[in-house]
Amino acid sequence: MDPWDRIAAHLEATDGVRLHTDRRGRRWCVSNRLVARPYDASILVIRSGFREREHLLEQHPETFSVRPELEAHQKVLADVMGGDLDAICAAIDAAVALQRR
Repeated sequence: MDPWDRIAAHLEATDGVRLHTDRRGRRWCVSNRLVARPYDASILVIRSGFREREHLLEQHPETFSVRPELEAHQKVLADVMGGDLDAICAAIDAAVALQRR
């Protein structure tokens, strides 16, 4: 299965997550609050609390990163094409929980 297909299937199978498509592109949300969206052809932006983000960066540096423009935001970048898809799915689950608070 294509990595993007696996990520999309995981998002769409998660209770309460809805796909929105508009001029900004595709994004998955819980109650209109962002969970994840594509950044480019290989990177997914995932909502993440700051503490969780630091954990992801430490535990999976080959999968997750933060660009300078995102430092102040509760987001992390995930390498869908070359990263650990299980870790990305776990980060998505954490993002869903964060957005349900």
